[in-house]
Amino acid sequence: MTFSMVRPARVALASAFTALAFAVLAGCSFEPEEKIWEISGPVFGTSYHINVVLTEDQERLETLASGIDEVLEGVDASMSTWREDSELSRFNQRSDQSEWVPVSADLLRVLQKAEEISTMTAGAFDVTIGPVVNLWGFGPEARPEQIPSEESLSRALAATGFEKLELRVDPPAVRATPPQYVDLSAIAKGYGVDAVARFLESEGVEAYLVEIGGEVSVNGRKPDGSTWRLAIEQPMAEGRAVNRVVALESRAMATSGDYRNYYESEGRRYSHTIDPETGEPIAHKLASVTVIADDCMTADALATGFNVMGYERANELAVRENIPAYFIVRTDEGFETHQTPAFSSYVTQ
Repeated sequence: MTFSMVRPARVALASAFTALAFAVLAGCSFEPEEKIWEISGPVFGTSYHINVVLTEDQERLETLASGIDEVLEGVDASMSTWREDSELSRFNQRSDQSEWVPVSADLLRVLQKAEEISTMTAGAFDVTIGPVVNLWGFGPEARPEQIPSEESLSRALAATGFEKLELRVDPPAVRATPPQYVDLSAIAKGYGVDAVARFLESEGVEAYLVEIGGEVSVNGRKPDGSTWRLAIEQPMAEGRAVNRVVALESRAMATSGDYRNYYESEGRRYSHTIDPETGEPIAHKLASVTVIADDCMTADALATGFNVMGYERANELAVRENIPAYFIVRTDEGFETHQTPAFSSYVTQ
């Protein structure tokens, strides 16, 4: 289970004074002021930070915090590959997956989106690549003492492929031949953001920012009427710096990069992002890609797929599909940035 804490993130005293003055002049009762409150805690091996715009009501805030924990625990119990008892792990552990295996509606929804993005990116996004990811030491298993051999990579790669997964809508079920190891780490976090957003809306929260490990969804505006502003990080192995700032309203954003999760062996750098076509870590010049979409699950999966494809191929696809995307590319002189036409309207600085 996750642990949440609630604290006021911002209190605008000037706004409170103004609201009180208007109330007195109008001869009406004082309306409680809305503030930004933060609910945060650990989840999915990272952390979440959720801002909600509400009047001060500690009981309601605690109810929201408890509900958020339940939502995220449900996602983790369904889609984690780090939990042996999760719904996904139980499917992965089956030696025979040729018969239909019933799954929850939520898991099916994520698998359907994964299939959609896999098709769109011509296999650059592939949730069956898990065994190859594990060979390189980026999964639940321990990191290998040596990098995988060509033989072991070829054998693992030949058994994978998103097209080997079959989905059934009614009733929800999945099957695969040969058996597949499905890894949803590049899409489940985005789905978790969406699940929390839906919960908040069901509880009557109209303005919020939900962030899990850098993936974000926002709705409404802040108490002062301004839009939510989000920073795109400058690719750095250590520390934090801002590359661009974007303003969002009722949108989601996700970033995929190769500059944090990697290791070095015999002088070579190995990224955690694996190319499903070659079975090897990506080695192109694209350092980071940010995608804006209607939902965070889509943004999360697209950002990963684009990161695998590299700048040229990903930019071509994003422009063709009118997808807001922002690319940070390594050069001999440092970094250069590129954005699709659909992204430009979101940039504030």
